[in-house]
Amino acid sequence: MALINDQNRKWIILTAASLAFGLIMLDETVVAVALPTIQHDLSMSVVLSHWVINSYLLVIAGFIAVGGKLGDITGYKTLFIAGVLVFGVFSLVAGFAQTTTWLLVARGCQGLGAAVIFPASMALLALTFPAEQRGIAMGIYGSIGSTCSALGPLIGGYLSDEISWRWIFWINLPLIILLVLGFLAAWREPSLDAPRPRIDIFGLVSLVIGISSLVLAIMQGAEWGWGSSVIVGLFISAVLFLAFFTIVELKVRQPLIEIDLFKNKTFLSSNLVIFTGQFTKIAVIVFGALYLQEVLRMDPLKAGVALLPAMVPIPLTAALAGAATDRYGPRYPVLAGLLLAAIALVFMGLTVGTDRYLYLVPTLVAWGISVAWMFAPALVAVMNSVPAEKQGQASGIVLTAQIFGATIGLSVLSAILREVHTFRIVFITTAVFTFFVLVISWLYLDRKHGA
Repeated sequence: MALINDQNRKWIILTAASLAFGLIMLDETVVAVALPTIQHDLSMSVVLSHWVINSYLLVIAGFIAVGGKLGDITGYKTLFIAGVLVFGVFSLVAGFAQTTTWLLVARGCQGLGAAVIFPASMALLALTFPAEQRGIAMGIYGSIGSTCSALGPLIGGYLSDEISWRWIFWINLPLIILLVLGFLAAWREPSLDAPRPRIDIFGLVSLVIGISSLVLAIMQGAEWGWGSSVIVGLFISAVLFLAFFTIVELKVRQPLIEIDLFKNKTFLSSNLVIFTGQFTKIAVIVFGALYLQEVLRMDPLKAGVALLPAMVPIPLTAALAGAATDRYGPRYPVLAGLLLAAIALVFMGLTVGTDRYLYLVPTLVAWGISVAWMFAPALVAVMNSVPAEKQGQASGIVLTAQIFGATIGLSVLSAILREVHTFRIVFITTAVFTFFVLVISWLYLDRKHGA
């Protein structure tokens, strides 16, 4: 303990928070390459296999704002440790799954742990590092998390091919032990003057039902029929509950999500950028892995290796993007990232029609470079726009946007693929949406240094 002084304590906390974030990112990408193997082993349909990813993402999207709020209420030591342990226990359970239901329930429970870890890990950094160092801290955080994400396809492919897909979940356990020990040794709970808020139960219930109805309708529309009474009913339910959620949040004294924060155009546009970055990641990693295996007939390990050009640039450029944001502010790094991502996705869509992997490599590299320049600057803009006592709330909102981007991305792109049966439209649609967000960001992202 004596070796941990105030100077190096913050770097230990940064490492623990980043490893926790990395576990969540790993579980997003490691499953993508293993999905066809899991589908075959547990006799799933194609649509049902996508729920292995979306059950995890959907629970995170529904509860992540609560995770942020709980940090503001209870403090971060107990919350962070509880989230990591829940995530670890159900990683073990998922690895032992013998049925589809078993696996989907375990993945949903992993999502509960992740919903706590996500905002808590970001808030830990905001409370530990001064404002002038948050850019580099977020950059390192993103770099470590992105390294885990980058290794996901390779690890998932290797384990699925050489050992068993079950190990894609079991490998979480040693990392969890390490980060818990490091965090407990270094963390000191800060004292905040602001009163502890309460949980908005009505907001929580309406948000979960609204998001779940929307995602289920989009995911199952092609299979059940877009005009079927069930799908129409789900869309109506989504509109009603999300509208009710908005009304509740505007009226209650302590809302689950402070809608008024979105009146700040930088806060709003930055969250939209984060949503978009995650949307593009689903397109490239999940549907890229499917394309490599279903069209180019690669095995899981080869598909994992083939995706490395997209993943390797992410950790290599994350710290650079954070440092550039500290120096120049978030506006131009964000715009550059969106533009590069959109261009890469256009060419990716054109290239998949050739069925030649080597033509894909430059587009994968370009997209990988763009990722850090979307996420790190936008995260800094959001966290710098709120006071210390609302860091948990802000992190909950920004990560809701991120996970909602993944959930909606998977749902929409799955529906498109089922309707048109071509990966080209999947990538072109993502590119068009990214160009749209680029225009919005150009108009509304704050031009002042540091947002």
